[in-house]
Amino acid sequence: MGTVSGTGPVEPGEGTEVRPAREAPGPLRGLTSRYRVHGRRHRRTALVTVAALCAPAAGGYLYASRPQPRPAPPPSYPSQVVRLAYLAPVTPTGTAPAGTFGFTVALTVRSGPPVTVTRVTQSNAGLSVRSSPRAPFRIKAHSTRKITVTFRATECAKVPRNAGFPFLDVTLRNARAIETHSFILGPRYARHLSEALQGACGNVSP
Repeated sequence: MGTVSGTGPVEPGEGTEVRPAREAPGPLRGLTSRYRVHGRRHRRTALVTVAALCAPAAGGYLYASRPQPRPAPPPSYPSQVVRLAYLAPVTPTGTAPAGTFGFTVALTVRSGPPVTVTRVTQSNAGLSVRSSPRAPFRIKAHSTRKITVTFRATECAKVPRNAGFPFLDVTLRNARAIETHSFILGPRYARHLSEALQGACGNVSP
């Protein structure tokens, strides 16, 4: 047990050993310090790696969940965008075969992709039909093409005199579909057709 001196600090008594505070040996202190630095670096590296792995996944999720634009509607059917109008009769040339007559019509494509005319015909077996320009020909949207349709009476016995078929059948094709549409060209066309049939087959008994 220590003794007390009036003028100085407490001195250790006999048999008392005074030891300094325990510190880690020098090599251990270095290891501890390096462990702490390495741990911080490891944590930073792990965080960077996780962030790098998560970024593509987050980007993929955002891309997949983005608002999708509405698909463009399909183009209209060709018969819905084509207008065929009757213009006037055509006098056949001097070299035209007997029983030939013709008319001009205007075909307009009002909208959508281009339309191809692949055939122009009519339903009566006693008449043949050809067009100028010769099919197939193409017409762009918002444009009009003048067409000359030439008829020839090949079997007058099968041709009615009063033109009970004022239709012109046109086969149309665009990016949506192929259609054969019967166009009604109106009473003026029907009258001129009857007159032309009378002239072509007037001397033939019905």
